[in-house]
Amino acid sequence: MLFSLLYLVFRRIFKTRHNPRVERDVELLVLRHQVRVLRRKVKRPRLRRLDRVLLAAASGALPRALWSSFIVQPETLLRWHRELVSRKWTFRRKGLPGRPRLGPETTALILCLARENPRWGFQRIRGELLKLGIKVSATTVRAVLLRNGLDPAPRRSGPTWGEFLRAQAEGIVALDFFTVETIALRTFYVLFAIQLQTRRVHVAGATRNPDSAWVTQWARNLAIDGGLRGIGFVLHDRDAKFPGPFDEVCRTEGAKVICTPFRAPNANAFAERFVRTVRWECLDHVLIYGRRHLERVLRAYVAHYMNERPHRGLDLATPAGNHEVTIDCPESATVSRRDVLGGLIHEYRWAA
Repeated sequence: MLFSLLYLVFRRIFKTRHNPRVERDVELLVLRHQVRVLRRKVKRPRLRRLDRVLLAAASGALPRALWSSFIVQPETLLRWHRELVSRKWTFRRKGLPGRPRLGPETTALILCLARENPRWGFQRIRGELLKLGIKVSATTVRAVLLRNGLDPAPRRSGPTWGEFLRAQAEGIVALDFFTVETIALRTFYVLFAIQLQTRRVHVAGATRNPDSAWVTQWARNLAIDGGLRGIGFVLHDRDAKFPGPFDEVCRTEGAKVICTPFRAPNANAFAERFVRTVRWECLDHVLIYGRRHLERVLRAYVAHYMNERPHRGLDLATPAGNHEVTIDCPESATVSRRDVLGGLIHEYRWAA
């Protein structure tokens, strides 16, 4: 009922009797209303360059109070006008002299020098280029380094943690814990040590309560067995399960204890990689019944890990040092398979 009444009122208002002026006003009113309807449907209409030019030019012929009829905001019209003015005063360069662009070969050489010599600054790199007969300004070298994400200062980067571990791998032993859940959902903690250079693994065993006495006693056993002989660094995280007496046993054997930063598992990457390997290849496929079963499974897997499993970090050799065996007539020889852990792991050798 209300809409019918409004319709009749609008019909009375818009009744023009063929008056051209009134018809034009009604047309403008209808167009403005249609613009408002379009604004409800389309938030940001796509306008071509010619549309922008037309609207920006028309805004100059209308007072600011009538700019509400445009489909864009007044700030947008002013921005378009500024862009037109900037285009008016922008001239094309016609071969004006300037500094020539740096060639791709020189840019690649600058980046090569910077990456291979992290202690060189941009001035040192410029000097090396001058020795090669390449004249490049220091600001250009600096800009190239910054553009490619390199710090132009000589303290750009020191040896990374991985580079330090690889360089000192001969005298580093990494330690860590990992947990194993039994079939009865009991949690056992396994402590192990891995030598970074040889990848030899020493497993302490499994326990539900890794207290200070248990961990310290294993450190003494490891020292007696010669596991800390020639070791300069012992690396472990800041877990409370590594007590002060444990570190003291390592120091008495001449090893320096290094604790990794908080929440930085990559700082102990070799130990973390062993945990992933033992889970992926063994523990994720075996149901553990108890501590003795877990220790028996770990002994079997560690023996396979050290004597039979090739390692990428050792050029596909084994930690035990088994080298490739050459066979004169491989066609006539046969390969035998040995099953470990009930067939979970297979080992292959030439048959006698």
